[in-house]
Amino acid sequence: MHVLAIDPGFGRMGVAVLESGLAHKIPHVSYSACITTNPKDALKDRLFSIGSELERIITAHSPQVLAIEKLFFAANQKTALSVAEARGVALYEAARQGLSIFEYTPLQIKTAVTGYGGAPKQQVADMVMKLVSFAPQKKNPSSRKIGDDEFDAIAIGITHLAYLHSYRQ
Repeated sequence: MHVLAIDPGFGRMGVAVLESGLAHKIPHVSYSACITTNPKDALKDRLFSIGSELERIITAHSPQVLAIEKLFFAANQKTALSVAEARGVALYEAARQGLSIFEYTPLQIKTAVTGYGGAPKQQVADMVMKLVSFAPQKKNPSSRKIGDDEFDAIAIGITHLAYLHSYRQ
């Protein structure tokens, strides 16, 4: 199974493709990135950029499902609305491409990855590194560092695979 996992964001959207199955003993991250948009661009252009990049990723990696974080609204309404719009683009593109869609709360993600729903970001990142294997370019110390948004996306993918596994038992 190929899972497209997304940590929604407007300026930065974490994206990862995880594979599981007979070829991989543990989930394998075949792709991860951070889609960034230029804050100087118009809203419509930023949303279009996100949609275009997601279309490219889905076409290149052929995932069957989208696992995405449910929004947890904070005090900043403007940011929350922008993130909701970017999340809507991701949901639209996944539906347009025929992917099944699964949504997880931050509590579900932290619990699935660390066993504790109040885990800090660094603990989630540390556990992600222990729970998955990476494509060779991600392991290479000279390659770019994996960012927080990518770690969050990978954690969302791990969550989906864990919930999928628990329902099969």
